[in-house]
Amino acid sequence: MPHSKTGTFDDGGSDAGTVTDPTRVFAALADDTRWQLLQRLARSPASASGLAGECTVSRQAIAKHLSILEDCGLVTSERVGRELRFSAAGSRLSAVGRALEAVGSGWDRRLDAIKKAAERSV
Repeated sequence: MPHSKTGTFDDGGSDAGTVTDPTRVFAALADDTRWQLLQRLARSPASASGLAGECTVSRQAIAKHLSILEDCGLVTSERVGRELRFSAAGSRLSAVGRALEAVGSGWDRRLDAIKKAAERSV
């Protein structure tokens, strides 16, 4: 889902140049159930039914959470026979990590500049 360049990052994935609003990713990750599902899918692919068997959440709720994770690119799905198997999308997670690293680096540079200015004035 393309957005303006403001507030976006390049996912570096197979669709080079695709940009995604990182706030959608962060909102998806803010939900405890979705975070747990993503952590579980990082270990191995699974279907919604398989995940429901491992959780206290209903299959319908799992399917809704997986849809949200897939919509923002955090998981991918693949049909295997009659099942739809979901996997964590490493490229999207890496892009989120790079975006956060860029923000952190910017703050580090600013704080370093403030520290140097304060040291000069003493």
